[in-house]
Amino acid sequence: MSEINDLTPAEARVWRAFPRGEAVDFRTVEDEDAVPGGDGGPERTVRASVLRALLLKAPRQEGEVAALKVAGARITGVLDLRYATVDSVVRLSQCRFDDAPDLSGAHLSYLNLTGSVLPGLASARARVDGSLRLTGCRVRGPVRLGGAHISGTLFLEGAELTASDGPQPVLQLKQATIEDEICAPGLRTHGEIRLDGAAVSGSVDLNGARLHHPGHAVLDAQTLVVEGNVLMRRLEAHGWIGLGGARVAGRLDLSHIRLSNPGDAALRASGSVFGELWLRGSASLDGRLNLRRTQIDVLFLEPEAVPDVVLLNNLGYTTLIPHEPAERRLPMLERDREGYVPHAYEQLTAAYRRIGDDQAARLVQLAKQRRHRSTLAWYGRLWGHVQDATVGYGFRPLRACVWLLSLLAVGSAAYGLHHPPPLKPSEAPQFDPVFYTLDLLLPVISFGQEGAFAPQGWYQTLSYVLIITGWILATTVLAGVTRSVSRS
Repeated sequence: MSEINDLTPAEARVWRAFPRGEAVDFRTVEDEDAVPGGDGGPERTVRASVLRALLLKAPRQEGEVAALKVAGARITGVLDLRYATVDSVVRLSQCRFDDAPDLSGAHLSYLNLTGSVLPGLASARARVDGSLRLTGCRVRGPVRLGGAHISGTLFLEGAELTASDGPQPVLQLKQATIEDEICAPGLRTHGEIRLDGAAVSGSVDLNGARLHHPGHAVLDAQTLVVEGNVLMRRLEAHGWIGLGGARVAGRLDLSHIRLSNPGDAALRASGSVFGELWLRGSASLDGRLNLRRTQIDVLFLEPEAVPDVVLLNNLGYTTLIPHEPAERRLPMLERDREGYVPHAYEQLTAAYRRIGDDQAARLVQLAKQRRHRSTLAWYGRLWGHVQDATVGYGFRPLRACVWLLSLLAVGSAAYGLHHPPPLKPSEAPQFDPVFYTLDLLLPVISFGQEGAFAPQGWYQTLSYVLIITGWILATTVLAGVTRSVSRS
């Protein structure tokens, strides 16, 4: 083969080392702070066609494990392994690729490109039996792993991915299957990461990542399925994160996150299912928080982390921590872009009742009635103000006692000073101002005083006021008690 007959000295070193799995390191002391692959002189330049011939055609040495282990090389041409089966370990670390490798549909045992510089990577529908390591790589074009199947871990820690011109994602993992984890702490991206439809058996670690794509998606992970956790602690992003329809069995950890997408949604997680959602530790969202139709077992949400605009309709959660007074939780519900959302108040009420804080639950229900009042017609608002002022919509029943005692005192004093004349003096019972006032105030109970006497002038007007007020108090108390019982 031509690749064998015209090998350069650098290529010959690689060719001889491959059958025995020996490493070839072209790096020098001067390379420590330089670009991987250096200036690419002939002493370290290897053609991609030679590497392809090694992996697919080179003879093996009996008793040895063949492996391609090269560091610090400049690789020219396209490393074309499309639909090839490579059973040897491939480690091309600290290398500089002139062209993007094409591994589409390939079947590899292990691929390590740690610290390399690439103009892109095409690996759609590739299968890797071990891990794929892109640790510390600098990629200036799209990394295409859509539909890929990686049996081990996808390593991207400290990598820097920059999108080329056009709408393509900088990292494409759509419909990919990762049987272990995505390990990408400290990842830097300038463009979109697309994880929609991907399945990860372990966890996704994006702690400390820096994602930049202003006005667009920095992470589009709709319908992502993760059996472990999704960790985004101290992540900083300019753009929005989409988790609509995602399923995370463990914890979605957004502690200390900095997410900015002003004027639009910063976190879109509608219709998702999370074991836990943590939004805490001075987390900052500059943009809307969308959790509509999302189901969460444990919601760790600090009030300070809630942005100015939220969407919470049909959000369901079992446990809400940390325990905060209702007064600190209610502003979150008042920020809902859809206005009055009854379900949000019911969820918060249920969370307080589950931990036995009935006082907080009553305050939430009272706030719900007041918010609902603002949506009614004028006569509904008027009646609502009456219920609020008298008995707090039934959640403050002691107010009714204060009103009744006050009116009883006024009526008793007024009628005690001026007894109303009896209708039938011969049949009238002895007048008692206290029980006469009670007869006027209580619409159901009768002490035989009201029908036996006929007040006149302003005393008659006072009797009308007491009767009407008594009916209002009785109605509001009954409505409040009924509402409280129905919520218990």
